[in-house]
Amino acid sequence: MMEPVIRVDGSSASAELGRLMFDAKKTLWNGSMLLLTLTLAIPFFTMGAFLMFLILTYVSLLLGHSVGMHRMMIHRTFACSKSLERSLIYLGTLVGVAGPHGILYVHDIRDWAQRQSVCHDFFAHRKSLVRDLTWQLFYRFEFDRPPKFAIEENIAKDKFYQFLENTWRWHQLPLALILFAIGGLPWVIWGIFVRIIFSVAGHWTITYFCHRPGNGRWDVQKASVQASNLPGLGWLTYGECWHNNHHAFPESARIGIEAGQSDPAWWVISGLGKIGLVWDIGLPRAASEREDLKRRLT
Repeated sequence: MMEPVIRVDGSSASAELGRLMFDAKKTLWNGSMLLLTLTLAIPFFTMGAFLMFLILTYVSLLLGHSVGMHRMMIHRTFACSKSLERSLIYLGTLVGVAGPHGILYVHDIRDWAQRQSVCHDFFAHRKSLVRDLTWQLFYRFEFDRPPKFAIEENIAKDKFYQFLENTWRWHQLPLALILFAIGGLPWVIWGIFVRIIFSVAGHWTITYFCHRPGNGRWDVQKASVQASNLPGLGWLTYGECWHNNHHAFPESARIGIEAGQSDPAWWVISGLGKIGLVWDIGLPRAASEREDLKRRLT
């Protein structure tokens, strides 16, 4: 099992004090995808474009976001060759949420805030879904006392990841050209605009419900936000819906750890491990190393 990386130093920071600020870049990106979807998706609907949208969305989120960015890059739950690593991260970039450095920041700052004794509603997802989605899609949080954030050298100094971080939005263009060559304008609209806003809004919607009070066996002691499992959504969320398990065992490549918890991303990782393409696959730590956890009575 690979050692976890601590990217956030919050020793002199506050996860509560700060303010929401309108983010012009996020608004331009997410807002344009939403507007183009609302105005063009129905007029340019074809069954072929819709089926392509379903497949491309699922594959990019499964392999790029869940396997590549979340379980590999962020949590280091398995290792693989540099070529496979970069391929997965590139797929994750095409999802359209952020570049590799940006994803690390968004995830790790939020995770740090949620594990503090108190944090702002922006990180805790306590408000209504509509308000929370508005915040996540169009706003950013500015700390009064920000934590220190540092990316490990093998990612921060990787020229390919630096390139992706600086150009992540523009990588939709070559994909759009490929889609146009295959299926014309309907494929571009459904494969770029609809897919991106569906992926981004879907990501934050699942995040919202995974951090509301609900199903799960574990509480992280002293954390202000306790994650929940969302039964029945394993296939739809690539296994990310078992978020109570994930908060308890972030070192594990397998998130659906109990019987009946479907985890497609884990099936991919496990399969790649069996043919030698990934290794050092993490699983939940031993019972003797769970001092930070409290087992729920119900």
